[in-house]
Amino acid sequence: MNRATSPALSSQVAGDSIAWIRVSSCYLPLANPISDAKVLTGRQKPMTEIAMLFAEIETKDGHKGLGFSYAKRAGGPGQFAHAKEIAPALLGEDPSDISKLWTKLSWAGASVGRSGMAVQSIGAFDVALYDLKARRAGLSLAKLLGSQRDSVRCYNTSGGFLHTPIDQLVVNASASIERGIGGIKLKVGQPDGKLDIRRVEAVRKHLGDDVALMVDANQQWDRPTAQRMCRIFEQFNLIWIEEPLDAYDNEGHAALAATFDTPIATGEMLTSAAEHGELIRHRAADYLMPDAPRVGGITPFLKIAAQAEQAGLMLGPHFAMELHVHLGAVYATEPWVEHFDWLEPLFNERLEIANGRMLVPTRPGLGLSLSEQCRAWTREEVEVGTRP
Repeated sequence: MNRATSPALSSQVAGDSIAWIRVSSCYLPLANPISDAKVLTGRQKPMTEIAMLFAEIETKDGHKGLGFSYAKRAGGPGQFAHAKEIAPALLGEDPSDISKLWTKLSWAGASVGRSGMAVQSIGAFDVALYDLKARRAGLSLAKLLGSQRDSVRCYNTSGGFLHTPIDQLVVNASASIERGIGGIKLKVGQPDGKLDIRRVEAVRKHLGDDVALMVDANQQWDRPTAQRMCRIFEQFNLIWIEEPLDAYDNEGHAALAATFDTPIATGEMLTSAAEHGELIRHRAADYLMPDAPRVGGITPFLKIAAQAEQAGLMLGPHFAMELHVHLGAVYATEPWVEHFDWLEPLFNERLEIANGRMLVPTRPGLGLSLSEQCRAWTREEVEVGTRP
């Protein structure tokens, strides 16, 4: 039997392939406008909605995958437009070749670069391909990737925004702890730093010393201010101080990380594996905070995580707990995953929280399906290929 007609080769040629893709743009309204330090300084307006980009993929053999990316305040229409343009490049491809397909999509839009909006559009497809692969194997995404644990530590941010009065902060913090969430993060970065200190002091006193507490300055401070505030915050036994400086100030963050006992956390605003590589090279964080949709999906996230592990860094993925609970379960050392219930109306399923930890879903893939409410909030969608 010659090579051209060998059973192995024939099986490979006749393998499964991507037949149909739906890309949709959904706008999730927020019940209350959200403000942080960027709003108080006039750099941004309060956030009232989140633009979600969904990718649904189906193969000719009937295997399905769901992925998503997102944009806050701006970028949703651009992400959708780019995703719609590059989606046809996936048709006919083997869905198992995820790294190959990430590269193909990157080259399909090479003129707009390999970071930012371009890779965020790719991220929705990348996550969908991993979801499909795990579903086909009958495994959760975490199990497919090789999980280290069945639950991860989680902390809450949504109750600690700057628009929240101090008396409500302590109420929100108690409610989160009673719900089973393990830590509380407070936004700081007020024009008057004394207000930040009073807020952190009040919550620390209310919760006691044993509850995990973090703060997030959202890039508000210059270097001298960050030095002063980090020194003052040392007394509060914080898990980390997040984004004390501009997201791209690697040298400044590195100096803070080397100076203070309180860990420095940053990375959420970076939009590629290469940018995270520079942050790691500068030793600019104790906690690295990659956001899988923001860096282009699971493929680049895993590259970032491998570098972070080699450098001995801790991990605290940003936002998107529905995805990061799986990726956090895979990381070598115990991570923190950020609890936001904002995205819950988009899905039929809910994550379980208990004893300070978020349980990793055991359902195949991400364990998610889109809700009717998500469909109702969808503004645009496009289909390419033919559904089996």
